[in-house]
Order: sequence, then C-alpha cells, then structure tokens
Amino acid sequence: MIHRVEGIILRGIDYGEGNKIITLYTKEMGKVSVMARGAKKVKSRLGAVTQLFIYGDFVFYKQGEMGTLNHGEIINSYRKLREDLYLSAYASYMTELVDRMTSAEDASGYLFEQLKAGLQALDEGKEMVVVSHLFEMKMLMLTGYSPELDACVSCGEVAPNMFFSATLGGVLCARCRNKDTRAIPITEGTWKLLRLFRDMDMRRLGNIGLKEQTIAQLKACMRAYMDTHVGIQWKARSFIEQLEKYEL
Repeated sequence: MIHRVEGIILRGIDYGEGNKIITLYTKEMGKVSVMARGAKKVKSRLGAVTQLFIYGDFVFYKQGEMGTLNHGEIINSYRKLREDLYLSAYASYMTELVDRMTSAEDASGYLFEQLKAGLQALDEGKEMVVVSHLFEMKMLMLTGYSPELDACVSCGEVAPNMFFSATLGGVLCARCRNKDTRAIPITEGTWKLLRLFRDMDMRRLGNIGLKEQTIAQLKACMRAYMDTHVGIQWKARSFIEQLEKYEL
C-alpha cells in the first residue's frame, strides 16, 4: 500500500553500500521505518531528504514491517541543527525521546506538533536547556509518568519552600522532606517553572531567560525524575553531559 505522510526523521542508519534505513515520526501512522534505496549515493534524489531532523512530505510503499521510500520533499530542513554541535546534541535527545518512549505506529498528532515545535525552537535559537526540559515534560505526560507538582505528594500542603522528590514522584513540603532525604531543594521560581512546563504547549514557547540557580535546579529535577521513572540510558543526553563537563 502506498502512503503519503508528513514526517520528521528521528534516526537513520546505513544499510549496505548505498542504502539507508530511516525512522520517521508521522502524524498519521506514528513511528515508521522505511528503506531509502540508493540514498547514500552522491547523485541520489533521496540523499537530501533523508538527513536527520528533516521535516518533510514522504511517499512510501509499505507491506509488512519495513516500508520503501519512493519520494520525499523537504518542508523544513532544520539545517542549523546538524551544523552546530550543541544544537545537534539537544535535537538528537528530543528525537531519541520520541524514538525510545513510543512504540511502532503509536500515532499522536499532539506529539508530532510538540516535536516539530521543539526542533523549530532550537533552530530559532531559543534556550536549549529550556526547550529540552519542556519537551521531556511533554513526553512524561504523554506516557503517563507526569510528576505531581501542585502540592506535597505526602500531605497535600502548599508552601513557599518545597523540595522535589524523584523517588516519590513530585514535590514535598519541608515538613515531609524526611520521607526522602535525597529530595532536591527548589526555589519558588523553579517550582513555578516546572508547573509551567507541565501546562505549556511547546508551540507557545517564547524566549525565557533563567538564572543559573534555576537552570541548575531544573536540570537536577528533570534528570533525576527521568532516571527514576523512565530508566533509559540516553545516548544523546550522555553526550550533552560530556559537553557540559568540557564547558567547566
């Protein structure tokens, strides 16, 4: 059967001498793998449209698990995301989140739009840390791992000084902090930001300037939560962490 879909390339691997297998995330069909025959060859008409992060219109034939790409047209190439090391790392993390936290053909038009908006935000130069953590929150919500952020997960109290417990799945008040001694102290600003990330559509993201303290707390909370509740060794995030060490 012939399919024509809008898709974003999550990853690609070389196959044989001249071929490439790409994984698309699409509105209509979710995650789909297709063979792009001859895409690695210099004069291939599929070479440009099968690069990582490409948002395009794809036509492929599918019978069974693997499709065969017949044609593709670029809607947005997001070229900057492949040319800049840091942008490439953060964009790769976002596509890896989608690739590894969704099953084959598990379609979500909302997730497609969030991914597209996230790549666009990076391409436009918006704060990479903000974009990546906002996208993490979208993935957590869509997969049923969203943290409790409105009140203390233990007693239900709302107080100015809160702590974030990845183990208990949300925020703790000072009185209940002893239930998780590893809970991360967070400012009221960080707490508000976490709730904003939960409620905000990626397509509405503007330019957000954050204090270094807020960035550090946000990063600590989200990484601890992802490690505790998702438990995947992220290749792209490991690379980001190596870049951060190099900056220091």
